[in-house]
Amino acid sequence: MLEIKNLTKTFKSGDEKIVAVNNLSFFVTAGQFLSITGRSGSGKSTLLYQLGLLDMPTSGQVRIDGVDLVSVPEKERTTLRLNDLGYIFQDYAILPSLSALENTMLPLLMQGYDFKKAQEKARKALTKVGLSDRENNIPSELSGGQQQRVSIARAIAHDPKIIFADEPTANLDSETSEQVMKVFLDLNNEGQTIIMVTHEEQYARLSHRTITMVDGSIVNDVLNKK
Repeated sequence: MLEIKNLTKTFKSGDEKIVAVNNLSFFVTAGQFLSITGRSGSGKSTLLYQLGLLDMPTSGQVRIDGVDLVSVPEKERTTLRLNDLGYIFQDYAILPSLSALENTMLPLLMQGYDFKKAQEKARKALTKVGLSDRENNIPSELSGGQQQRVSIARAIAHDPKIIFADEPTANLDSETSEQVMKVFLDLNNEGQTIIMVTHEEQYARLSHRTITMVDGSIVNDVLNKK
């Protein structure tokens, strides 16, 4: 489903060139739950942003279903991000003035669903993450874990091909983190492809496969015992 070829991302810092992602090549199969781990500054979040088409690499290819999305026009990448990919961030990134239901509906409305159909799909997604009884609550009325589950519902409501999650448990206590990971595992058991960045090894081990990064390079790529 997702194939990476010779992917490199560099940044300039004064006269110095920083290689955040260093000539990586690997693939992710449909239905796989992949974790990317490493210390702060290892390049794991930078890699996720390249894979999720949120940032452009310096060189290399990101192929989804055989199509290199680096070489296509930005308009096509924007359409793919909206229709086929889902994103979850550590700061939740939900709008404070909208209810859980409205936050979940927003990308569906942007995709062109009519209000009734968007509401139906959003309610189904909130039910999947255990928030059917909190659909009318705004974020300030929800716990951190509930807010993160709203962001998961928003990410899955349009049935994306791939979910990208950047440190989804970073701001949560251990009990709430386990609840969020259970949602991911349930989704994956239903066939959802997930790529997750995490610095927490116990959560990485719950996935099918773990890539470990150091200084922009992959130093370990292992299948986890389930």
